[in-house]
Amino acid sequence: MRHRDGVDRLSRPRAQRLALKKSLVRALFLYERIKTSPRKAKAASIEAERLITLAKRGDLHAKRLAFSFLNDHKLTKRLFDEIAPRFKETNGGYTRIIKLVSRKGDNAPMSLLELTKLSEKELPVRTPVSKAKEPAPAVEQAEALSAVKETAKKEGGFKENIKKMFKRGGKKE
Repeated sequence: MRHRDGVDRLSRPRAQRLALKKSLVRALFLYERIKTSPRKAKAASIEAERLITLAKRGDLHAKRLAFSFLNDHKLTKRLFDEIAPRFKETNGGYTRIIKLVSRKGDNAPMSLLELTKLSEKELPVRTPVSKAKEPAPAVEQAEALSAVKETAKKEGGFKENIKKMFKRGGKKE
């Protein structure tokens, strides 16, 4: 028998799973499209569709239920004032999941989760939090390098500064 097969556990305890879904849904409503794994996208999609359906109701109880999930007044207001009116004539299917190429580092499958009716203004794609920065274009790198060289020349250069730091005896500055 296939008992307890209804919930995708995402290899996390219940509290972590709920926190993950909340953060993904918040990012989806903020950026209107996010890049994540297919399993996480599916889990977040279910919660997002439920919240948009609540927002279409528009009553006070629905606002309180949505706020209890989102924990952000501005985002709840945006959900009810901007996102839900776009889907007034639509019954379900508020999000779509598009498969992308695998992630380069660990070859993990990736997906794009987005709202089916995007806003008119262009919003950036939200990617998972990463400390790695994209390499700057060659022009910006060259300008930054020349600025560093100029400051080094003004201050007497790197070697001169090192000599000042390790100078024995003499006056201390």
